[in-house]
Amino acid sequence: MRIGFDAKRAISNFTGLGNYSRFVISNLMKYYPDNVYKLFIPKLPQDNKDKVREAINDENVYSLKNTHRPFWRTIGIVKNIKEENIDLYHGLSNELPYRIKRTGVKSVVTIHDLIFLVHPEFYSLVDRSIYNVKAKYACKVADRVIAVSDCTKRDIVKYYDIDPAKIDVVYQGCFPIYKERADEVKKQEVRQKYNLPEDFILSVGSIEERKNILLAVKALKRVPDIHFVAIGKHKEYADKVLRYADNNGLSDRVHLLSNVPLTDLPAIFQIAKLFVYPSLYEGFGIPIIEALNSGVPVIGAKGSCLEESGGPHSVYVDPHDDVELAQQINNLLADTEMRATMIKEGLKYVKRFSDEQCTNSLMTVYDSVVSSI
Repeated sequence: MRIGFDAKRAISNFTGLGNYSRFVISNLMKYYPDNVYKLFIPKLPQDNKDKVREAINDENVYSLKNTHRPFWRTIGIVKNIKEENIDLYHGLSNELPYRIKRTGVKSVVTIHDLIFLVHPEFYSLVDRSIYNVKAKYACKVADRVIAVSDCTKRDIVKYYDIDPAKIDVVYQGCFPIYKERADEVKKQEVRQKYNLPEDFILSVGSIEERKNILLAVKALKRVPDIHFVAIGKHKEYADKVLRYADNNGLSDRVHLLSNVPLTDLPAIFQIAKLFVYPSLYEGFGIPIIEALNSGVPVIGAKGSCLEESGGPHSVYVDPHDDVELAQQINNLLADTEMRATMIKEGLKYVKRFSDEQCTNSLMTVYDSVVSSI
């Protein structure tokens, strides 16, 4: 097959959607090298060349279009798809080019989440309107829709009235580095580098309102002798969290870190007592996969997809109930045997999100689409 991707995020975004794009493309190249992969990108950014080539190291796959036209990804790319004689086009991040049907090329779109519809309060009117138009159109015109979780699949059916039979759930894994065990030298290095306390609860993800880490800080009032460390991009919400900690005598036990490189994160996970992810809503919840691979017990939130990513041996709480969260944290900190069981069973469960298994599931979707021509 000749498979094309809108790879702008793969070469310019080094967080969630960019990570997904690189995960898909690099693993397809690894496990299915006989296909031809074409990455449609407007321009290879000079400042990220090394990062891009580390993840996608074959320049022959680039279909470079040195254009700065603002609508190239939605309109202009159609001509380029025709020129490359693509068999299948995969929109990796909630959208497909307009008039994709005119190319005669089969198409697949990955929908990561519809949080902008489920929780519109977290988005501006302009943003959620744009996201909605793109995602709805893509779901309607795609030959197959890939949802990153059963939760996202349910949302697609609910909000866009898409036939469930048209939607395939294909999970995503995490960087292999989380499966490696850091030695004591590395653990001590990160502890000193970030001034980490001896015992702490960890959360990782953008520090914004939807991620809801204030719940964990509130829970600290009922959890003695433990610190809370949150790692992620600081947004305005971070100031709210710090103000609450300061006003409630918790500032010495709350630590917010940003710009922590990937090479340090696994060691930080591995020295944490617990991983807490009280997000109000997620499309999937990759940080939970990272925690399970790191051998850390997980407490997630009910109400979206986190039971899928965390599995039956993780603990889930009401994302609005800090008393329940505190109770569960205290229970786990006091029960060494329970934590050991959660770690053991979590490592078993997370195998379903291996690179090979996720990529095989994706190729099954591709095969079904192309064979229907």
